Amino acid sequence: MAWQGLAAEFLQVPAVTRTYTSACVLTTAAVQLELLSPFQLYFNPHLVFRKFQVWRLVTNFLFFGPLGFSFFFNMLFVFRYCRMLEEGSFRGRTADFVFMFLFGGVLMTLLGLLGSLFFLGQALTVMLVYVWSRRNPRVRVNFFGLLTFQAPFLPWALMGFSLLLGNSILVDLLGIAVGHVYYFLEDVFPNQPGGKRLLLTPSFLKLLLDAREEDPNYLPLPEEQPGPLQQ
Repeated sequence: MAWQGLAAEFLQVPAVTRTYTSACVLTTAAVQLELLSPFQLYFNPHLVFRKFQVWRLVTNFLFFGPLGFSFFFNMLFVFRYCRMLEEGSFRGRTADFVFMFLFGGVLMTLLGLLGSLFFLGQALTVMLVYVWSRRNPRVRVNFFGLLTFQAPFLPWALMGFSLLLGNSILVDLLGIAVGHVYYFLEDVFPNQPGGKRLLLTPSFLKLLLDAREEDPNYLPLPEEQPGPLQQ
């Protein structure tokens, strides 16, 4: 019964959050069980473009390192802020949310080439946090019960925490930079004089992922109308 309750709760999580979080956990579990090696997952331009190992363009966003504090820390932030975005400003706009992932992933990959970065999952996490924080500037965030501050400071707090753990902050800076580019193009520039939306979600994504809106001019057939069927 407990498993059924957990399964039912999990199925209530929005689709994109559920899919991405599950992919990250399953990838890490496969590495932990030695079914996969991190060397099969990391981003390597030579192997991608010369050996056609194109899966690396995706798998480098799914592996956050071996099981441990860093992994659970990242999963907590991935699940929490991905879900809040999907249930908040992207509610009913699954295609737009997926397009944000695609835009961020492509831009991070291009910029990651300059910094020789092999795994970009943490950068994607910081991007999600950054976009959420800028769209909720008045929300006060409690950071592990130690600090309380306005939401826009959260990405920088994450970067400082990475520094304390001895990690490179280059990945965090990349996530902040890409998150700001998305936020500017999506939320700031269209509202400027002469501005317009430059990030347009492809129609095929909307057809695949978004529920079709009912046509207000649609007149149902008699047999589709409620009540007894008229002969």
